[in-house]
Amino acid sequence: MPEPGYFHLHLVSDATGETLITVARAAAAQYANVHPVEHLYPMVRSKKQLDHALAEITEAPGLVLYTLLEEDLIALLETKCRELGLPCMSVLGPILRVFQSYLGAETIHRAGAQHVLNAEYFQRIDALNYTMFHDDGQHVEGLEQADVVLIGVSRTSKTPTSIYLANRGVKTANVPLVPGVPLPPQVEKLARPLVIGLYASAERIVQIRENRLLGLKAHRDDSQYIDKTAVAEEVAFSRRLCAKNNWPSIDVTRRSIEETAAAVMKLLSERRRHTVG
Repeated sequence: MPEPGYFHLHLVSDATGETLITVARAAAAQYANVHPVEHLYPMVRSKKQLDHALAEITEAPGLVLYTLLEEDLIALLETKCRELGLPCMSVLGPILRVFQSYLGAETIHRAGAQHVLNAEYFQRIDALNYTMFHDDGQHVEGLEQADVVLIGVSRTSKTPTSIYLANRGVKTANVPLVPGVPLPPQVEKLARPLVIGLYASAERIVQIRENRLLGLKAHRDDSQYIDKTAVAEEVAFSRRLCAKNNWPSIDVTRRSIEETAAAVMKLLSERRRHTVG
């Protein structure tokens, strides 16, 4: 049994390990009282590389998850885990079996096949480059090339949501709404991009801003930045602006970045369907 409070989580992959990390963290998040100590072994494609992982697993026993496709390596890993009495599971194995059963075809057994340099990959890179170049109201003259433009007051998660969407191939720009600073006129004239407002409760924004100032050990002479009444007016202005321009808006008060991005993707998909129709 793991010691109280934490457990070792060994992730053995023949590629980058991104799939393992995502699945493992999604599962671990369901357990509030224990936390994984992650040990990642990427690009394991030889016995020598696997032996290194096995040595660490023996040194710090724990749960073992893997995405290996070479049967010899799988056999070595599972045999060692049985000897140590450790749970060991393929993350892709059960899914691949379902695919095989339904499609009636064997897998290609190519390590890291999901990372192939195809058109989708380059679309993501292009979107990331665009998003970083158009972060926080920069280069507004290029906003017409965006798929999505996010607007909102400070601390409504515009930048992280933009980056998350760019990782999905969505060219995303974001423009801050700053008290006393006019919105760039280009924004209200945009035709191609879907403009979406992000807002949160004044209480939540004040809390985030206060924590940010504490974390940065910063001081602002502008007390309005964390004044609840002033922040409430910022949020109200944001919502009036969206209503005036018929822009959809999303309440991010209790949403994670992933949930906000999913809501944006849904709005974008609906708009595209409507445009095509």
